Amino acid sequence: MATTTETISNLAANTARLRLRPQGEDDRKPAEEPYRYAHLLPHFSVDSYPPLEPFNHTDPGLRALALPNPRAFLEGAASVTELTPNLGTEVTGVNLAELDSSGRDQLALEVARRGLVVFRDQQDFIDRGPDFYREWGRHFGRLHIHPTSGHPAGYPEIHLVYRDANTTFNFEIEESITTINWHSDVSYELQPPGLTTFFLLSSPDTGGDTLFTSQVSTLRRLSPQFVAFLRTLKAVHSGIEQADFSRSGRRGATVRREPVEHVHPVVRRHPVTGEEALYVNRQFTRRIVGLKREESEAILKLLFDHIDKSADNQARVKWRPNTVVLWDNRITAHSANVDFKETGERRHGARITPQAERPIPALDGLDLTA
Repeated sequence: MATTTETISNLAANTARLRLRPQGEDDRKPAEEPYRYAHLLPHFSVDSYPPLEPFNHTDPGLRALALPNPRAFLEGAASVTELTPNLGTEVTGVNLAELDSSGRDQLALEVARRGLVVFRDQQDFIDRGPDFYREWGRHFGRLHIHPTSGHPAGYPEIHLVYRDANTTFNFEIEESITTINWHSDVSYELQPPGLTTFFLLSSPDTGGDTLFTSQVSTLRRLSPQFVAFLRTLKAVHSGIEQADFSRSGRRGATVRREPVEHVHPVVRRHPVTGEEALYVNRQFTRRIVGLKREESEAILKLLFDHIDKSADNQARVKWRPNTVVLWDNRITAHSANVDFKETGERRHGARITPQAERPIPALDGLDLTA
């Protein structure tokens, strides 16, 4: 039985707690606010799609070349800062959602020239929703529907990345000692993407950055004799491993279109700028056509290691709320950095992925049949 002194002490402590608690508040925890972008969470439809059909693509950046000032869309910007000399520009003070058709053409040319452009303070763009995302993306090409990823319900053209404390729908190589996996999106398609738009709807407090590398710069670092040899080569890009990953029950266990393999030049030419870029990536490039296995593996290992390790060709995007990033998938490679896994925080992103032309060989007349 408590003593009188103990009873008084307990009463005093309880009274103090009551005084500190705002009027009307009880001991229950406040309800968590609904997630603002719950309507954009991953959905895995059971729809199936036929093989993609070839189409004629005209890059909108070509129209901007004819303008007297192809950078007029940046005239009202508060700041335009180069991230590195050869890759990446950060822009503030331009509302992407308000760009007209000519402004979007100019944007396509700027991204082609810089490889990567980061726009801050784009809540207007992000909050316009998936109908707007589709309209935006179609200006730059036919929208790609990813064969295995999640998408917002009813909007298969919007590719989603998602990880939280309990779930991941990303294509991750779990047995690797690193989460870095350089790739050019769905390069296995006959007509892989060109200008790509990506933004995070929710991100960790720190970490989860995206790394980019210039495949124009990685090529330029190689000796002229070796580049001349690479121009003669073509490689197989395959979506089979990605499909098998989903079929194993991971990601979303969905494969909506049968995986494909296509042959692309090892060095491609950009249709607007004319720049040459290395076009292989560790995630999807499997072998060089016409070479013996050991020869192919040796060359690809050299190129993959060059892409991985050449930090002087790379730029890093640190995410802030309401950031929209655009890159040219033809001349860059990128990787997510999953360094926030142990925090359990949510990273939820959306990608708008227009397809472009079939890769143009840097060597005229290169036969792209297998």
